[in-house]
Amino acid sequence: MMATAQADAITLNFHSGLTQSRPEAEHIDAFARLVEEKSGGELKIDVYHAGALGLREADILRTLQRGMADMALLYGEYYTRDAPALASIYAQGAITQADQHLDILPVIKEMYDDGFAKWNIHTVGGVVAPIFDVGLHCKEPVNSLEELQDKKVRVWSRHLVETFDELGIAAQVIPQNDMYMALQTGVVDCAYYLSTVAKTVSLQEVTKYESYLHPWAAAPWIFGISERALGRLDDNQRQALEEAGQEIWKTTRELAVDAERETLAREEREELGITLLEPFSDADVETFVTAAWKTWKRMAENAGDDGIRYYESVTQALSE
Repeated sequence: MMATAQADAITLNFHSGLTQSRPEAEHIDAFARLVEEKSGGELKIDVYHAGALGLREADILRTLQRGMADMALLYGEYYTRDAPALASIYAQGAITQADQHLDILPVIKEMYDDGFAKWNIHTVGGVVAPIFDVGLHCKEPVNSLEELQDKKVRVWSRHLVETFDELGIAAQVIPQNDMYMALQTGVVDCAYYLSTVAKTVSLQEVTKYESYLHPWAAAPWIFGISERALGRLDDNQRQALEEAGQEIWKTTRELAVDAERETLAREEREELGITLLEPFSDADVETFVTAAWKTWKRMAENAGDDGIRYYESVTQALSE
């Protein structure tokens, strides 16, 4: 009987582009352990962190659709080439208070489930990303949109490039791995980045000033399995996969908003030698949000009917 059980056991490979130092990686590993426990050892997940399977993020939807990988950590903003509507589900500037995120999270999840299903990808929970403070990390004191006018800013998405352009501020997309060097060599003067985790990429070594702008509109990381891989599983294995995914989703949702975590992070950055300036003014935040929503809508319209539907669903939920 033991030999039969071992023969029936299935192992799925799981692609993640995140390094193991990221907090999300701990939750992915916990998901894999839960799947094995809940399935009684009949289903195992081998997680390949930091892109160890050699897959490109931009190609992941095609990769899963063709069954060339079993599972992956999915992030909608990465797929602007193949599924631009996914990038219009959520955007920076969408929220100005962290608690707003939890209110609209069910709507966001529903939109992602719909979008990934079009690629024959079934979703099984995921990681609700923490709502971190977003700030401007600069070499010189900057805490207003006016002071940013003559600065070059690093951002992480096309939407942000267009938002800052709307404000007359020069911005360019620079990958996280290249951000340190770009600041060090003067390619950019400031980095728009998640203040709470700035230490993990050593921003304190190349920037000395920081000012809070708004909370991160944190698109969740989704656990996706190809329909081909799903078709290989029996009912017990499917149930284990679903339950494990939902358990991680629930756990990370409860951890997402944490005012004490943000306060402690600020204290730590000061200990690292960072000068924390006054936050951007309410008027500046309103100006930024107005520009962000304008470019968000334009991005959704360019993505077609799905993009418009996703944008309208999320913004309606925010308005309520």
